[in-house]
Amino acid sequence: MLFVGDSAKNKIEEIRHTGEIGDGHFVRVSVTSGGCSGLTYQMEFDTEERPDDQVFDDNGVRIVTDLKSFLYLCNTKLEFSGGLSGKGFYFDNPNASRSCACGESFSL
Repeated sequence: MLFVGDSAKNKIEEIRHTGEIGDGHFVRVSVTSGGCSGLTYQMEFDTEERPDDQVFDDNGVRIVTDLKSFLYLCNTKLEFSGGLSGKGFYFDNPNASRSCACGESFSL
């Protein structure tokens, strides 16, 4: 399962209200090789599901990932942090053994 925290849900709803994305958009997350810790998170808004997608609905938000990425993301929670020192969207991943200082890459 993938989870969506209240902070991320509120930000996604705010983005929808501005018209940047429509109601048919969902959150697509994936993991790719890269970054200083070896694996990097990617997030985008998408409208088309793919054959190997794993689809989850949590907290009123649809979140989708491919099967390979799900192996790294199982039980991860999408959060949002704003303000002067905020990170934007970020992932609270219980599977990560370490992450870089910027929080954009991790390793298992």
